[in-house]
Amino acid sequence: MPFSTSKFIKFQGGMRRRIESLRMKTEDSLELAVDTMMEARVDSFFRVEQGLEEVIRSLIEIEEELGIVRDLSGAMRLESRLEFVEDRWDEFDSEIRERPRRRRKRISLADMLKAAGGGGDLSNPSGGVNNAVDAYAIMGVEFGSSLSDVTAAFRHKAKQLHPDANNGDRSSEPELRRMLEAYQFLKEYLSLSNTEPMRPPDRPYSPAE
Repeated sequence: MPFSTSKFIKFQGGMRRRIESLRMKTEDSLELAVDTMMEARVDSFFRVEQGLEEVIRSLIEIEEELGIVRDLSGAMRLESRLEFVEDRWDEFDSEIRERPRRRRKRISLADMLKAAGGGGDLSNPSGGVNNAVDAYAIMGVEFGSSLSDVTAAFRHKAKQLHPDANNGDRSSEPELRRMLEAYQFLKEYLSLSNTEPMRPPDRPYSPAE
């Protein structure tokens, strides 16, 4: 499926910001590794240094391929590659700082629906949300939108879909569950990628549109 021009620009902008952010964090990690590992953990240092240099090479390759991608499947594959590289950086940075790794959280729909006051059958026959392109589409916001925009869209839609807003009618629960899953995915996704929204120069984005 080909991208529209506007979605392609959004995708490119969001990916380039993530790439640049990760490049800067990787360079910071290399500097910190020199300062903290060279004396007490020199063997580990050379392995970590090699791994971080591989991260930088991967970012260069992804950025080059970014100009070639034109369809949704290619964009999803490239986004998955970048997500893998982000996880690799976190693995090495965690070792440098001697901290536990941050892990991408698995979504508990049962807990989320309980917190939202929902209920009913928690099965999800359509499958889990496992990429940002789908998650943004489900939320009805443009790819690369900020967490604040995603949250605003989530609250607006949840009010419309929740059984309490529909005289107890639970027919919208599957859609609500899907949206909750997409929202939780994007919260974790944006936290790990540290992306910022890209705005058209002539118009602010409003999730209510």
